[in-house]
Amino acid sequence: MVSTSEFKTGLTIEVDGQIYVILDFLHVKSARSGAIINTRLRNLRTGNIQEITFKSGDKVSKAIIDRIKMQYLYASGETHVFMNMETYEQIEINASQITYELNFLYEGLEVEINFYGTEIIGVNLPEKLVLEVKETVPGVKGDTKTNAMKDAFLASGFLVKVPMFIEEGEKIIVNTSNGTYVSRA
Repeated sequence: MVSTSEFKTGLTIEVDGQIYVILDFLHVKSARSGAIINTRLRNLRTGNIQEITFKSGDKVSKAIIDRIKMQYLYASGETHVFMNMETYEQIEINASQITYELNFLYEGLEVEINFYGTEIIGVNLPEKLVLEVKETVPGVKGDTKTNAMKDAFLASGFLVKVPMFIEEGEKIIVNTSNGTYVSRA
């Protein structure tokens, strides 16, 4: 059990059967009543963000999340297969659980899979990935007065805005947290 006085950003807790990670919290003390803790939490099962208020001194269960390094192998219909790097055990994850992550997955990519007991909670991608530009329009010479950007489709089909000088077939670095161009690889 974790007391509200031990809350910190990134802590995983269980409230009413749901697993949350604490995004923000604020300790509020008023003159007439006891202190309260306003929290902003992300549900790890659904991804929804919710605000919950706790009384000072309340206790909640700490949720133990295991992170295991795995390698993405292949897609098999609506499921995607990952392999544990140590035991070579393979698991399948339904595409509906990893819709955003599918934009960056490619064969052989090492990721972290989050488990709550035996339940798969999600996939953690590396912060930045090197990906190939499959399709983009050619840049127009002299179109560099402003920081002009154009659309580019990556090998996975994900659309990202890139500078005008990026050509088809080039490898670029993409930030996976927000899906933006960082630099050439």
